[in-house]
Amino acid sequence: MHTHLDSDPEAGGYGFLKFTDAYWSVIAVPNARKTLKAGFTTVRNVGSSDWSDVALKQAIEAGKIDGPRIVPAGYSFGATGGGVSHNTEPGQQQLTLAEMKAVAEEAHMWGLKVAAHAHGASGIRDAAHASIDTIEHASLIDDEGIAAARKMGAWLSVDIYNTEYTQSEGAENGVLEDNLRKDREIVEVQRQNFGKALKAGVKMVYGADAGVYPHGDNARQFAVMIRYGATPQQAIQTATINAADALGQKDKVGVIKPGAFGDLVGVTGDPLQNIRLLEKPAFVMKGGVTYKTPK
Repeated sequence: MHTHLDSDPEAGGYGFLKFTDAYWSVIAVPNARKTLKAGFTTVRNVGSSDWSDVALKQAIEAGKIDGPRIVPAGYSFGATGGGVSHNTEPGQQQLTLAEMKAVAEEAHMWGLKVAAHAHGASGIRDAAHASIDTIEHASLIDDEGIAAARKMGAWLSVDIYNTEYTQSEGAENGVLEDNLRKDREIVEVQRQNFGKALKAGVKMVYGADAGVYPHGDNARQFAVMIRYGATPQQAIQTATINAADALGQKDKVGVIKPGAFGDLVGVTGDPLQNIRLLEKPAFVMKGGVTYKTPK
């Protein structure tokens, strides 16, 4: 539920400036293939440039390349100079409650879902009160934010794995120290808050921010979710029936039943006993078509 298929973690910091704008659309092709073979048959791409996620979706649906079904967002937007610029800190809110309400009302009028990237406590609370459908990251969520998310029915998409890659490989990949510092400062707080929100009954979806770490490693977050309070079944449900519900596709994906798309992931053992089996699926089927079989 939180991927960036046209991103490359090896081009950190200003490393992206070495490449043309079209490069990112090209690398999305192998990234999509890796994602599908990792067992993720439907993904939501929460922001891209040049409509590359839409182009990728069209190519996959036309049968030109292999990849997951894609729910694209196209361009994401926010405050000028916001996001990961030098002048911001993780808790700084960048859109007002009124602005977020306007976005949500306009999108919902068109039958669209809205995702908000929110790290700070006030931004998370306002996103929930604005009827945002999914709140991404939710790093510094507080008790009021947890209560608001529960009341409004917002889904949290909390990326509690990717810091392990960022802290080990980020500097070599060109990630700036300022960004690594921010990551270090919030990682444990975010993980504890994930467990707290889960225990409080807030709805959760699986959003690991693939693209910050290598595509194909998408399943590595399951083990971290269990470490911070989820049961194996809860963790799996965030990536299946919960994600399908949040997408408004609960009768089509995330389930095995007549009328659904026919997606299956096979592992050599019981993932309820060893969740890390999901990191290396032996079998992947999407829409009744096999894309990976046991060796």
